[in-house]
Amino acid sequence: MHITRWTALGALGLMSACAVGPSTRITSAAVPVDISWLDSSTSRVSRVLLDSLTQARIIDRPSAGAIASATAAQSASPELWQPVALTLDGARGLAWLQVLRDTQLVALVNDAVANNRDLRIAQDRIREYRAQVGVARSGFFPQITANGGASRNKAALGPTVLHFNAVKVTGDLAWELDFWGRIRRGAEASRFDLRAREEEARATTILLVSDVATAYLQLRELDEDVRITEETLGSRRATLDLARRRYRHGVTSELDVRLFEAELADPAARLADLAQLRAQAETQLSQLLGRSAGSISRGRPLEEVVQSVTVPDSIPSAFISRRPDVLAAQRTQQAALARVGQAVAARLPTIVAGAEYGVQHNELPNLFGRDNDIYTLQVGVSIPVFDGARLWNQERVARARADQARGLYEQTVLTALHESADALAGVRFGRDQLAARATQVQALRSAYSIAEQRYRSGVSSYLEVLDAQRQLFGAQLGLVQTERQYLVSIVDLYRALGGSWLTEGRRRR
Repeated sequence: MHITRWTALGALGLMSACAVGPSTRITSAAVPVDISWLDSSTSRVSRVLLDSLTQARIIDRPSAGAIASATAAQSASPELWQPVALTLDGARGLAWLQVLRDTQLVALVNDAVANNRDLRIAQDRIREYRAQVGVARSGFFPQITANGGASRNKAALGPTVLHFNAVKVTGDLAWELDFWGRIRRGAEASRFDLRAREEEARATTILLVSDVATAYLQLRELDEDVRITEETLGSRRATLDLARRRYRHGVTSELDVRLFEAELADPAARLADLAQLRAQAETQLSQLLGRSAGSISRGRPLEEVVQSVTVPDSIPSAFISRRPDVLAAQRTQQAALARVGQAVAARLPTIVAGAEYGVQHNELPNLFGRDNDIYTLQVGVSIPVFDGARLWNQERVARARADQARGLYEQTVLTALHESADALAGVRFGRDQLAARATQVQALRSAYSIAEQRYRSGVSSYLEVLDAQRQLFGAQLGLVQTERQYLVSIVDLYRALGGSWLTEGRRRR
């Protein structure tokens, strides 16, 4: 018993030796510097112009709550805007949605996460790979089986022929001593595979959140388009009534009336198109939520959301390395490296310890009697000698796959860098576009008001009113589209950063 115990302890010591094959340690992908170089792509002339437009709009309408006035101040004026830094959100959850400050959007995302089928499939895949880890780890332990059998035997020993019965019950033990780390490498690869699937599930969640947010913002843009079109339709109807009154009093011609009637057709037809697009948007969003098509509850208007958003001016490198696709590619490479070690160990001798203990007798009633016990202790060595280069080629396959995984990891990091830079550029330049669009709408609204007053007074013709109406209508729709694109760029930034963030820094009033 002492020999057996010390043998087992010695085997355990040998099993703790270092495993063969390459190391699975990989340095995290990191950006050498913060992605903040995009400021240089905005010329000084453009920056000064945007600043002047913003200041002029604030002076003209200090209490009007112009669209994106605060947003434009953030982007255009260093005196009004202090750069916002990012810190990692340890929860990496859905708290990011608070950036948009729309409780209804948060509720919709929660419904989507709870009911989306793609997420369920991703979770099921995690359960599968977690079980695979258990399968790989089972090789660390002795394999014990219980066996029983009965037989009728005939044996010839020279001229003597023996007939006998045998009833046998045994417990068998087989244990591969993992000297070279083949089992450990396999278990290590399975753990990395599991972590890769977990990161893929997180990527699925991030993609779902961004898709729901994007679809919701599209729906809110259509709502604003409907509102603007209805207001424009009402305004043009009022102008038509004015033209008819002026025509009845002989102040204007019938041509004015007919042209104003024709102008009613454009917003009226657009309302029908918008209604169809809005119904389609609700259907698309319902599908993401995992429920049948139906009406979607709305939250805050785009204008309010835009004014409340605080976004970063640079991206710390830590955000790139925590993206789920980057982490998944890193875990995949580590799993491939572990399998290289597993293939190397397979070419080395395999040592297996075995034991058998039980009872045997020729009659079942006397099976458990005295002196019927049997046992066997053995140690076996299996050395690959010739297999047609099968094991050698398996190692080559493993090394080639590890090289492929490294290339995929490096490409994933480059893609993450480009996507993050593009997303940050979309946010920054989106603020500039909002400043210009808001100024345009405010100026055209004033121009339309002046043209209408001049027409009522008989100073100007109907052409000025028609032109002012058309330009204001187009500019308002363009502003709403820019608002939606700006918020979508923030959603894209969330996806590019691989999850949630916390902000530091405040607006200065």
